[in-house]
Amino acid sequence: MTIMPTLAPELKVSQWLNTSDPITLAGLRGKVVVIEVFQMLCPGCVSHGLPQASRVLETFSPQDVTVLGLHSVFEHREAQGSRAALQAFMIEYRIRFPVAIDAHTEGSLLPDTMQAYHLQGTPSLVLIDRQGQVAQTHLGVVSELALGAQIMRLIGEFGDS
Repeated sequence: MTIMPTLAPELKVSQWLNTSDPITLAGLRGKVVVIEVFQMLCPGCVSHGLPQASRVLETFSPQDVTVLGLHSVFEHREAQGSRAALQAFMIEYRIRFPVAIDAHTEGSLLPDTMQAYHLQGTPSLVLIDRQGQVAQTHLGVVSELALGAQIMRLIGEFGDS
């Protein structure tokens, strides 16, 4: 789904994995940011979303593109809500990019970042341009060719700024 460019809300994170320091979107300005929003028990996330995010990480230069994961649990919280379970999952599936655990406000149905981005489920993919604006959001499986073309377009935009 294409949306009108707006400044990407900062990720609301309870914890980070695969990074020694917290990451902010403001700190990533100048790069294209690819955020894979997933749940460990989501079949589409495991079979499509996360492997695709790993391929993006392997394909594009880290000077141009940053890949982040966002573990955004809205189903089966008890089964997939622990940091230890997520760490084991990331080792098993060889996830090398930083992963944020989406914060969750007590009594709210959806996690905080998921709400801020108006996401409807997982897997979801968010593309943020070099200026920090939301360029695209996708729900479900995204064509490799289409995603590669979108990322290349975003790399080319504002490249000299």
